[in-house]
Amino acid sequence: MAARILWIGGNMLKKTPFWEQDWLVGGSVGLACMVAIIFGLLEGLERKAYDFGVRSIDRTPSEKIAIVAIDDLSIERIGRWPWPREVQAQALQILAKGGAKVVVNTILYSEPQLDRGSTALRDIAKQYDASSLPELRKEAVTLRDLLDQVVTSQSTRSTPKPRTPEEREYLAVNRLSSFLSSAVYLSRAPSDAERLRELFGQTEGRSDADRYLGQIIRNAGNVLLGAFFELGPLEGLPDHPSPEYLRRYSIKNISNELDAQNRGFFPLSSTHFLASLPEIASGAAGIGHITVLTDPDGAVRSMPIVLNYYGEYYPSLSLLAAQKYLNLRTEDVRIRMGEGVDVGGLSIPTDVHLLVYPHFYPSSEGKNAFSVDSFDDLRSGRIPPTKYAGKIVLLGVTAKGVADTYPTPISPTTSPVQILASEISSILQGHTYTAPDWGSWVTWLVWLLTTLYLALGLPHLKAKMAVTVTGILVVGMVLTHFVLMSSAGLWISLMTPTVFLVLGHLFATTKRYLTSERGKAASDSAAAESNRMLGLAFQGQGQLDMAFEKFRRSPMDEGLMELLYNLALDFERKRQYAKAGSVFTYMSDFNPKFRDLSERMARARSMEQTVVMGGSTGPGGTIVLGGPGTQKPMLGRYQVEKELGRGAMGAVYLGRDPKINRVVAIKTMALSQEFEQSELTEVKQRFFREAETAGRLSHPHIVTIYDAGEEQDLAYIAMELLKGKDLSQYITKDRLLPVATVLDLVRKIAESLHYAHNQNVVHRDIKPANIMYEPESGILKVTDFGIARITDSSKTKTGVVMGTPSYMSPEQLSGQRVDGRSDLFSLGVMLYQMLTGVLPFTGDSMATLMYQIANVPHRDVRAVRPDLPPCLSQILNRALAKDANSRYQTGVEMVMEIATCAGRT
Repeated sequence: MAARILWIGGNMLKKTPFWEQDWLVGGSVGLACMVAIIFGLLEGLERKAYDFGVRSIDRTPSEKIAIVAIDDLSIERIGRWPWPREVQAQALQILAKGGAKVVVNTILYSEPQLDRGSTALRDIAKQYDASSLPELRKEAVTLRDLLDQVVTSQSTRSTPKPRTPEEREYLAVNRLSSFLSSAVYLSRAPSDAERLRELFGQTEGRSDADRYLGQIIRNAGNVLLGAFFELGPLEGLPDHPSPEYLRRYSIKNISNELDAQNRGFFPLSSTHFLASLPEIASGAAGIGHITVLTDPDGAVRSMPIVLNYYGEYYPSLSLLAAQKYLNLRTEDVRIRMGEGVDVGGLSIPTDVHLLVYPHFYPSSEGKNAFSVDSFDDLRSGRIPPTKYAGKIVLLGVTAKGVADTYPTPISPTTSPVQILASEISSILQGHTYTAPDWGSWVTWLVWLLTTLYLALGLPHLKAKMAVTVTGILVVGMVLTHFVLMSSAGLWISLMTPTVFLVLGHLFATTKRYLTSERGKAASDSAAAESNRMLGLAFQGQGQLDMAFEKFRRSPMDEGLMELLYNLALDFERKRQYAKAGSVFTYMSDFNPKFRDLSERMARARSMEQTVVMGGSTGPGGTIVLGGPGTQKPMLGRYQVEKELGRGAMGAVYLGRDPKINRVVAIKTMALSQEFEQSELTEVKQRFFREAETAGRLSHPHIVTIYDAGEEQDLAYIAMELLKGKDLSQYITKDRLLPVATVLDLVRKIAESLHYAHNQNVVHRDIKPANIMYEPESGILKVTDFGIARITDSSKTKTGVVMGTPSYMSPEQLSGQRVDGRSDLFSLGVMLYQMLTGVLPFTGDSMATLMYQIANVPHRDVRAVRPDLPPCLSQILNRALAKDANSRYQTGVEMVMEIATCAGRT
């Protein structure tokens, strides 16, 4: 039987080479995939996919967490790190006074603070205790020498107004020195010795900074400290047993311990630990480990929520902080070996080694996810302590060069205190991920199915169907990966089989591509010629952008260079210098020495910032804005500085009135290009008539018109220069403004429309793009009064009706005479969109959209966004009524109802 199989296989290979056997190609790719995952060659890809998933999931950090950072500014003001214990103790006293619920101090006090003064005072105490000083003059002389050392070592801290602990210590030592210097001392009664002991107590108590900090921590009663545990396998017994002040915070409530040990489910173990000094740590409200676990690429993604130190299970500092915040004791924490940790009613799932993957909260618009204050601001009183009332306050180092930083899914440099903040927030809010034990079986199953598809399924599919099926599989695997992360908090390794599915598909289809390449080349040649012909046709019709697109699809040669050169000249004739420059740049990649290409490119770049005046205002009617040897162009009496933007019918420039030095925005309209010659005179008359009408409007929320005029072939309007941006950036679901802000803005717009309508001025084009808003100052201005009337009923040379159909009223779409109620309908559409991020009327085509506006009721706003108050539904129902008589008849009616609704919100 085996011989027959080999004979059949040999015949198949004789007929078809190995590299053309589709099933062998697919099987080889699948085998390569499995080998790669076995040897861990693709773990980096899975980690990158995990990082992308964390960045893509939008979660809100806990507002109960605040960070007090020992940052660069604090070190600059206070002095080099490490600071004296007294400085750090001040911050703990301030936080205790402010009512912080839990203070997590990430600083490790593993070494005592010793300075010359403190050392000398300890020597004094030893000398005094070992002698009968009141009777022995010799010991008194020795003691006097020691005191001289103290005074010398601390003389630099002298001040006439003692305020700090160091200054009080200095004066105490000086008082002691004066007392001992008295010639009467040696003959005084024993009561003087008691006085000496009292002075010693004042001096030494202030000198022992470690004991002083420990007492502050004990008095606060809510300070947690960290201990560093070194990871490693447990062999034998520990060198030193853990101290009682650390052991009392170990977790003893454990379930599934025997079953987990039988299955090999152990938490990570530690062989050594480093904790703060006993005089400091013994007064802490809790001690948790601050061990940082990094992946092979050096990044922090997970944390051991519990560590095993020779049979003692110590919680992480983040777990301990969550426990203390929930007012729970150590007895209320239970470890479920191989499954997770329970903190009261809070269940934290983990992997089999009690590892949990916290969510990392990225900064938003340059603002840190958590509240971060400078240590010096807290210490100096610039921040009120009550800001931290009831919160978890993290104290840690973030200064550059002082604190280690680690890569995380959201940043290449994250300080340990910021990592700890993300861990605590993730635990309290359930924003954690885990890699379940059964996830590896799912991964292997996906590998197997992928291999079977590449080996047996793909060879029998046609090219288009194969791409479709592979695409569906790839999308399905990617979506499964991210859905499991976002909804269930599960991290399953699916990215490597996904990548190899794509590679396998490409590898398996290579043969088909190579065999069809010759026929494709012939087809490409025909397509190139077709693109050239289409490009010439579009160029002849004046559709230059379409022509350039077709020319770029053709292979470059000298003939095409001639066509592109002429196309660029056409762009120049239309004064579209930026597009001409793009064509010249495209040509230079093929032959930079073609004709005068370099000169043309330089000229196009300089002409991108130009204003075309016509007539004889400059060479070719063009003046370059800036540049050597050029002067600023003029529009009427205004000097043009630079271009601010472009619209459908013209550009907006920054201008200046040289006589009164007023800065204005100049809106231009090339009327001769947009309208036929037969209607140009009428359009110009209407332009200046509408500009005059708009210029009469004087309202705080309407842009002020200063002037209007005509310069050669350009009509222009000089108006108030506005700061801020238009409201079109606040109409998407992810950028919506607060409801109160939206109502305030719409109220102001309605007030301005009411004023304009009373002046017999109808805007006709109310939309977010025509409303300028500056959030910092709250200034809002309605723009383009009167301009819409010119463009509304006009047609361009190509016969396209101008306007914004999505915001038009039914009567405006049907060509009826419109009044102020049409503007209020448009304002209603805008209000709906700013509240929900969607338009009330949509359609796949212009006809469908017009039908929706004229006949179909809008969807109730509370069906789109249920958290909105009912009064908003009533306002929108009236504003969007199809019949103008059923709408608000005046803007003030809408203002009053909005104000009433805002008062309820």
